[in-house]
Amino acid sequence: MENHMERRWLSLFVENRAGVLARISGLFSGKAYNIHSLTVGETEDPTMSRMTICIDADEKTFEQVKKQLNRSVEVIKVIDYTDTSIRTKEIMFIKVKSLTEKQMAEIFQMGKVFRFLIKDMGKDSLLIEAIRTETKNDSILKVFKERYTNIEVVRGGPVAIDCISMQDR
Repeated sequence: MENHMERRWLSLFVENRAGVLARISGLFSGKAYNIHSLTVGETEDPTMSRMTICIDADEKTFEQVKKQLNRSVEVIKVIDYTDTSIRTKEIMFIKVKSLTEKQMAEIFQMGKVFRFLIKDMGKDSLLIEAIRTETKNDSILKVFKERYTNIEVVRGGPVAIDCISMQDR
């Protein structure tokens, strides 16, 4: 049987304590599992954090990952989003420098098409913010890389939550 690599999503509820993130990410690196993205933040309960983890793995590896996470003392709950309808968003900032007035105007127009925001500007620089799906942010970034030479990119990694409307179907 062939090992089929697939993008897989997990949501973990973990204790909001120092060292938990390091131990969870260490679990992945210790087994040579590659994390595609990892985001973490406090939940509505300040004693708990939620981690969104995306990995590329085959089914056997993914099952091992889930078992190891469930055995971890700091992990309260593991949710497998792989075959679930989810909503995802990723924040991305692109700083574009050394722009002409014409290029700046072009980026303002692109913002209307791609639905990103201009968050800061200088005499020849713009800072854009895109809160879109990872795929849409990839498309935006591709255009910027093709058109501008002096860019700086920061991506926050996707967060995910299961869809409400799909749960009752």
